[in-house]
Order: sequence, then structure tokens, then C-alpha cells
Amino acid sequence: MSADTLLSGLTHIHTREEFAKKLASGRPLRVKLGFDPSAPDLHLGHALVLAKVRQFQEAGHLAVIIVGDYTARVGDPTGRSKTRPALEPEVIEQNAKTYTDQVFKIIDPKRTEVRRNGEWLAKLTCADLLRLNGQVNVARMLERDDFSKRHKEGVPISLAEFQYPVLQGYDSVAVKSDIELGGNDQLFNNLVGRDLQRQAGQEPQVVLVTALLTGTDGKQKMSKSLHNHIGITEPPGEIFGKVMSIPDETCALWRDLLGSFLGLPKESPSHPMEAKKELAAAAVRRFHGETAAASARSDFEAKFSKKDLSSAEMESFRPSAPTLSVAKLVQETGAIASNSEARRLITQGGIKLDGHKISDPKAEVSLQAGQVLQVGKKTFYRIRF
Repeated sequence: MSADTLLSGLTHIHTREEFAKKLASGRPLRVKLGFDPSAPDLHLGHALVLAKVRQFQEAGHLAVIIVGDYTARVGDPTGRSKTRPALEPEVIEQNAKTYTDQVFKIIDPKRTEVRRNGEWLAKLTCADLLRLNGQVNVARMLERDDFSKRHKEGVPISLAEFQYPVLQGYDSVAVKSDIELGGNDQLFNNLVGRDLQRQAGQEPQVVLVTALLTGTDGKQKMSKSLHNHIGITEPPGEIFGKVMSIPDETCALWRDLLGSFLGLPKESPSHPMEAKKELAAAAVRRFHGETAAASARSDFEAKFSKKDLSSAEMESFRPSAPTLSVAKLVQETGAIASNSEARRLITQGGIKLDGHKISDPKAEVSLQAGQVLQVGKKTFYRIRF
């Protein structure tokens, strides 16, 4: 695989000259990528950079995956407007186990070294940490956009947050990485790793960063904490439906960034809806297979396109009685957070029973097994008794 292919699709390369020199050495390079187990699932944003790791593996290099079980205790301050809450050790451990399973849905386990940074960070003494801090000055830390903005606005920055780039940078020293990959929000942290490697007498790693995948809201980066993500282990119907919910412009961006990884053709369908369906099916196919992709598309079209709900898969719902007011019926589904929100949705025509709108919250409805209750645009229940 050529150097140009390995460097394609990146937003920052530091530096091309060093990268060429490392490739010319002829030895397998150690390609580092780290994740903090802050939530139980990897998402499509992670898949974007993992796909680049896979390219390096196919070129004969070694992936070094760092599961940040120790740095997760600090919390990555990147993009944060306030201090991130610390996670309990039990939660970190549970999430770490799922991460190590999920990465192998994308990368080759035979060419992967998985490490937890607690292996070396937990052994640092107070003197060790003071020495590391002495290699990075406060002025450099305030070069970070998020720290700089919070400092100017008078928003507190804890000293623990200042430790995060130092600890992540020390990971590079511990595993002797040749290359570190990450999203472009990690550029500062990865450059700190270069500084600490140089101080340790190592050849500095080359830093390669990818674009950040926009979330399903079409506004902010995909993030579990922002609830705008698509987990790679989510059910096929969930993945398909979430992709279909993204704005048209986000669909174009995702095709550009994920097209090769998902096996999409270069030419996109001219109709936005068809382009989105093709993207959604490709995402399901990548993680669940062709049969699941075809089924997810068929179910989606039955629910939203053809309006034929008789055979579509959906969650079952058992009402407490065969006759209920519409407000009580919607409340029992648990799909709406509050009674006031449920009433607003009903009066706006957002509730349908077998395709018929019911706009009076007090209206009594007689329910039969097999009927389909629609709550909002995308939530469906099949009535059971």
C-alpha cells in the first residue's frame, strides 16, 4: 500500500518528511490509537479512525490500541465547557471490556496489541508525575482552544484536567509509538506525546488526524455524551433509522468520510432519500451483514414509505385495559417523558392508531390485538393483550 493511500483523507500530518523516513526504515511501525472507556459502545465516529488503522495493518504495520482505563478517571477535557465528571472504577472496567471486543469488528486482531494505560500510569510516583509536569508549561496548555476559551470566560479549569494531555502523551512514551492516529480534536494531546517522547530520548511519533464525524443532529461532533451517536453494536433497525434521521447535508458528509469503509459506490443516487437509504443499508451491512441490511430497509419502508405496517417488525405494547383515553394510552407506552408533552403531541396530530389521527387527549379508544399505535414520527407499537 502506497504512502499516499495511507495519508489519504487526513486533515493534519505532522510531518510528511518524518512519515516518509519511518516508512523507509522497512520495519513494521507501531500505530497507536487510544480510547477512554467513558461509555459502553464504540460508534461510527470511532469507526472512521479505526478504518484508517486497518489500512496501516493491511500495509504490514502493528496497531497498538490503548484502552484508557486510567485516563478515564481524569476525563478528557477536549471540547468541554466545564469539568467532566469522574467515572466509577466499576463502570470503567465494564466499558473497557466491551471496547476490546468491539474494535475487532473493524481491525485485525492478529496485527493488534491491546494495552491498558493503567499498566504504567498506576505505577507513576508523585516524583515521576512532577517530572512529567515539568516538561510541559502552562502557556503551552493554554494554547488549547477549549482551555483558552474557558480561561478567558472565567470558567474553572481544574489541575486534574491539565494532567490529561500529559498522561495521554506519556502513553506514547510507554508503548514507543511511531505514529499516533486520532480525530482532529486530539491534535494537541498527540503533539504533547511527541514532546514527551523527545524528552525521553525516543524518536517522536508522527501525528495523523482525521476529520470528526458530525453526529445525527447534523450540528456537533458525534459523541456518546451528546446522544447523537450510532453505536456499531446497535440493532440493525436502530442503525438504519438513525441514519435516515440525519439531515441531507450530513448524509453527503458521511458518504464522503465513510464511503470507502462502508463499501459505497462513488456515485450517490440523485434523490436525497435514496442516497440516505443506500448509506443506512451500507452501515447495517458493515456490522450485521447483508440479510440484516435488507430486512432493516424493508421494515423502514413498510413503516414510513409504503405505510404498510401489517408485516413490519416493531415493539409490542400491552395496554392495561382494552379501552383507554388517548392520553392514558400514550402515557402507558413510556415513550413520552411528561403528561404535558404527551398532550401537546396528541393535539398536534402526532398520535395515530392504525393510521388514523386522534387529536383529543380525552377521547376513549377501543383497542384490539394487532393494531399499530404510532407515537410521533418514528415510534411504533403493535398492540398485544
